[in-house]
Amino acid sequence: MLKPDPSKPLDGAYVGQPVPRENARRLSQGRGRYVDDIAFRNLAHVAFVRSPHAHARILSIDTDAARALPGVVDVVTGEDLKGLCAPWVGVLAHFPGLKSAEQYPLAVEVARWHGEPVVAVVGESRALAEDGADLVEVAWEELPAVVDAQAALAGDAPAIHPELGDNRAFRLEVGQGDTASAFAEAAVIAEEEFRFGRHTGLTLEPRSIVADFDPSLRQMTVHHSTQTPFQMQDVLARHFGLEEGNVRVIAPDVGGSFGLKLHVYGEEMAACALSIRLGRPVKFIADRLEAFQTDIHARDHRVKARMALSQNGEILAMEVDDLTGIGPYSVYPRTSAVEGNQAIRLMGGPYRMPNYRGELNIVFQNKTPMCQYRAVGHPIACAVTEGLLDKGARALKLDPLAVRQRNVVTADMYPHTSPTGYVFERLSHEECIASLASLMDYERLRREQAEARQRGVYRGIGLATFIEITNPGPAFYGVGGARISAQDGCVMKMEPSGDIRVMVSVTEQGQGTETIMAQVAATHLGVPLDRVSVYTGDTQTSPYGGATWASRGAGIGGPAVMKTALALKANLLETAAVILQAEAEDLDIRGGAVVNRGDGTQRMKLAELGRIAYFRPDTLPSDFHPEMTAARHYVPQGYPFAFTNGIQASHLEVDVETGLVRLLDHWVVEDCGKVINPLLVEEQIRGGVVQGLGGALFEECLYSPEGQLLCGTMADYLTPMAGEMPDIHMAHVETPTLTSPLGAKGVGEAGTAAAPAAVMNAINDALAPFSAEVTQMPFTPERILTALGKV
Repeated sequence: MLKPDPSKPLDGAYVGQPVPRENARRLSQGRGRYVDDIAFRNLAHVAFVRSPHAHARILSIDTDAARALPGVVDVVTGEDLKGLCAPWVGVLAHFPGLKSAEQYPLAVEVARWHGEPVVAVVGESRALAEDGADLVEVAWEELPAVVDAQAALAGDAPAIHPELGDNRAFRLEVGQGDTASAFAEAAVIAEEEFRFGRHTGLTLEPRSIVADFDPSLRQMTVHHSTQTPFQMQDVLARHFGLEEGNVRVIAPDVGGSFGLKLHVYGEEMAACALSIRLGRPVKFIADRLEAFQTDIHARDHRVKARMALSQNGEILAMEVDDLTGIGPYSVYPRTSAVEGNQAIRLMGGPYRMPNYRGELNIVFQNKTPMCQYRAVGHPIACAVTEGLLDKGARALKLDPLAVRQRNVVTADMYPHTSPTGYVFERLSHEECIASLASLMDYERLRREQAEARQRGVYRGIGLATFIEITNPGPAFYGVGGARISAQDGCVMKMEPSGDIRVMVSVTEQGQGTETIMAQVAATHLGVPLDRVSVYTGDTQTSPYGGATWASRGAGIGGPAVMKTALALKANLLETAAVILQAEAEDLDIRGGAVVNRGDGTQRMKLAELGRIAYFRPDTLPSDFHPEMTAARHYVPQGYPFAFTNGIQASHLEVDVETGLVRLLDHWVVEDCGKVINPLLVEEQIRGGVVQGLGGALFEECLYSPEGQLLCGTMADYLTPMAGEMPDIHMAHVETPTLTSPLGAKGVGEAGTAAAPAAVMNAINDALAPFSAEVTQMPFTPERILTALGKV
């Protein structure tokens, strides 16, 4: 492991140091071990016949030719797998009224999106399985496709699931106060419709699984590119009728996730069912086309919103109607309701707002299922709120930064409850805004912007204040019935060498979990960082826990490691006290050695303590048993979430002749509580910003009116490239949460939350001289030119 900055005094305190990711060198040299790298004896491969239609009835399936192909092991339909796998339904009790239909690994009777798996073909190789899939003949009766979310609610719209009655999956209304009176008294009403294009995660490593069922013991081992091994262990045990202890899920190196790898997918369940059916390991690795068709999509929202402001720019009220399309099913087990729920509850979050009404309608469509993806609902809420605030500021001829300063929740108002019911312990909007104004030299940029306009150069400055949900507590899923743990655990042991082994339930997805946990362990145990090794991602060897999602790794896994390190330290000092004939409270551990607490004099190295404890316990009193291992768990209490906050700014230039946008600079000031590793925080923020910029300017999953997905390759789905990205400048404010002994919140989604809003506001600021606005993402040149009246 690379050492922290030697110019900074450590005294054993690695928390707060910019330590590079422990696994970066190994992965960058091609030494990663992903699911597809693992060798198995007698391995079979599965390929799928997929629906060519968005909505069609399966009339017949002819598998004879495929079965006759040499090298094809098995061919199964949805009906064949119904007896092996219990169906699932993506609903939770804390979303009353949410409905969805039963799902099986493969479509049964009706296919409901373009690309839904219908037949599985198992071959001795992937190529043979695909050759067999080409020989399967399916007769279809094409049905009317419900593609547009608004059309799905029409009274004459065909029901995608007739047994559910209609296409409305869920409806929710939240708010408080008297919005009607507030709008009647407003000096300005900012009103707009915002549209958000679907996009998807494009992880470097696609969804990957190898299921290996041992029929002699009825045990299943699954190597799975997943964020949540214990969630999947529970799902597989319940739906395949296995004892939970007989299901082992191993997540080796995972090449990105972004929320895509939280969910239950038919292909992965089919691979497990086929392994049970065949009694041999079965592998599925999605190719890029399959990823576009079946990885969950995100952000399919159409939002009509308005904001009432007083003459001096004070927000009086806000009303929001969010129509969200989720595809044909609510995704299991976390549901597709969470995205829209968080969007309407986060609206207006950073601001004082006495009156609010939000309505959410979630509808089924014949498109790829949509569910939780990095910054669930946050970019929607942020773009709508910040877009309306800028629109109101322009109408009032007020500076947008000053309007934000006037409206943010201030330090004296905490703890603060939003009109949607979210409770904020303590945020730092005032400090972040002040820091941003200085970081970006706001006044200078405004002067340069005015000068550039005189030359016919149209630059824009866009601001977006944000909040981010992190560290969800026990109420997030548990009360709804999902068996998704809110706590995390850690087991820590000292080896005879004095080295420390840390087993923790939060998983590594490339974001630096292993490094963060090592820093916490080394700091609180008092050992050198390079003597700490972290292991995770295996339900057989890791302690049970919720793992990695909702920016919870450092905030929940970190305290679990901290508590365990302190417990192990107490064990080691107790043993040292016996050996040294001293009092444990007079000793400490520093630099990997037991020292006198008062003057720091070294008494014995941990390796010597380990030698005695493991190999010569006969030299210790007969009634003393040294404990070289400790285990602890941590669950957040006090508040439902630990909210983070911050502000972003975008500086860009719009070519009004071509509609092209050139990003010049981007700034972020964020507050994630106690910063454990500023280097990794900034990596997470920058990565999140780029992902947000992708959704704002480039990425969109397009469909034909018939529900055909039109982008299936990287040639026709645009992603941001390094050369198109601006420099991303960063500053930090630290407001530790008092609900955690570590004080850390989360940071994984903050960059994505506000980047699209900042870009939207910057584009509209650049277009202000033309009285033009864009509110449909992504902001393509065509849409910008349309707003300018040029196409």
